[in-house]
Amino acid sequence: MVNITFIQPDGVEQPLVGAIGDTVLDVALDNGVAGIKGQCGGGCTCCTCHCWVHAPWFSRLAEPHQDELDMLKYAWGRSQHSRLACQVVLGAELDGIRVDVPEQQS
Repeated sequence: MVNITFIQPDGVEQPLVGAIGDTVLDVALDNGVAGIKGQCGGGCTCCTCHCWVHAPWFSRLAEPHQDELDMLKYAWGRSQHSRLACQVVLGAELDGIRVDVPEQQS
């Protein structure tokens, strides 16, 4: 299992646990995390699961695929730590990952 904390724009933290192999989106949807919608069902065809991944976990992520980079162009508040939650697959190296939910999505 992998510990993950979602942080809302108002600073409220929601600590959750996901299974190895799940995506950050899976955990968010299974637990009703506000602001992570995943309207495309995790198909990397929208940016309604845009989030900001904190360091040091961001550097542990696999490089984004071009499809994800293309979708992130439309994300509100895109930053160097932006990722689509549907593309972040949980592994043991991400235990403790912290993810900010953009204000525009909450």
